[in-house]
Parts: sequence; structure tokens; C-alpha cells
Amino acid sequence: MLETAINDYLQRTGFEAFSPKAVLFDMDGVIYDSMSAHAYAWNKAMKEFGINMPPEDVYANEGMRGEEVIERYVREQQHREASEEEIRTIYGRKAEIIAQEFGVLPKMAGTHRLMQKMHDDGMKILVVTGSGQPTTLCRLASDHAGLVSPEMIISSKDCTKGKPDPQPYLKGLEKAGVNPWEAIVVENAPLGVRAGVAANIFTIAVNTGPLPDEMLFNEGASIVFKSMNDFYARWDSLICKSKEL
Repeated sequence: MLETAINDYLQRTGFEAFSPKAVLFDMDGVIYDSMSAHAYAWNKAMKEFGINMPPEDVYANEGMRGEEVIERYVREQQHREASEEEIRTIYGRKAEIIAQEFGVLPKMAGTHRLMQKMHDDGMKILVVTGSGQPTTLCRLASDHAGLVSPEMIISSKDCTKGKPDPQPYLKGLEKAGVNPWEAIVVENAPLGVRAGVAANIFTIAVNTGPLPDEMLFNEGASIVFKSMNDFYARWDSLICKSKEL
């Protein structure tokens, strides 16, 4: 499976080699087991402002910048443009709901030890997220001390376009100082996978949510793992295959 995935990636991109030096992690649903909380909070906050956003839509649209999500739903359902004040208010209310009803969001099982293994193998670790939630972003460096540094985090405030546009991952490549064939994207959402693929990066999906694997493969994921622990168990094999080809 791994050899086929790498060969398919090289054939699709036209690159001569796959030589990973950096790993670009999404945050929600990958580093933190937070998607059920976000689905609940988006649904509740939007409803308070007369907008219908079913929880399943949150999973399907994960990766978009919060501002873009609000703009899209206001445009589609209320047939107008959301003001900057509205966007700040709705996004702030969503963050408030998470803080009040969920508190500290849990870490994703297996992610830290996977990061440690990658770091030990010489990989640079970056986080590329559509989130702009300061409380969660500030946790990254402390929760993963020695692995994630503040200067290696790309959030919504660093981008003018969110996923599925490749801009966030292109900025990640720039920060890491690597080429697309020297990186790996780790995602859990269709739009994030699409963004990684559009940036010509080898994109791995870890399906930690309720969406079918097919949705992630259809967006171009080279591999879909069932959990971060599953990915951890296959990491050594992936690196070995990349060196053989």
C-alpha cells in the first residue's frame, strides 16, 4: 500500500523523488480531539443568529477559516454579505460556547508520540490550521514542548484564503524551507486534504470523524489511516519506502 501510494504521488506530480523533511499537521481532529465540540458550538452559535448549520456540515467544511464559514452561510441563507462586526460576534460566541461548555479540549490519542518519532527522525514539525482560536493556538507549544514552536504555526490570521485553497500549506512549506516533495500533510477533513493535494504535497488523512474514508480518498488523500495510533505504527515503513524509491 505504501509503495503504491508513493508511486502514485510521484506520477501525479511529476516529481522525481519523495524525500520528507517536514510534516505539516492540521490541528482540530488531528492534534486535538475537538471536532465534536466544534460541531456542537458552530451549530448552537449559528442558530442564535438565525443560521442553520447542521453538525455534519461542520465536519464537511472543516479547514475553512471561521470568517469564511460565516460569510458563506450568511450569503447562502440570508442573501446578503455579513459585516465584520457580525463575523467577530458570531465567531466570538462560538468560542465562548466551547470555553463554557467544554473547557480544555482533549489531545488526540497517539499524536504526541507520533510527533516525537517524526522529530527523532529529523522532521520539522509544523501546524497549519484554519482556526483563529487564541486559547487553543497558545496551547500548542506548551502541550508539545520541544516539538511545536510558535514560529512554526500557520493559523487563519496568517492567510487571506483558507482551505481548500492551497495557500495555508504553501505558507507552511515556505516556513519550513522545503519543497512540496520534501513534506507530508496530515489531515482529517476533505477540504484540508484538497488543500494539501493542491499544494502538491503528499497528503495523509487520518479519519478521526464520522465521514466515510471514500470522501478523503476522493479529495486525493494518498493514504487514509483509521487513527493516529495506526499512523504511528506505519511511520517507520513509510520512511523506509520513501528512501527505497
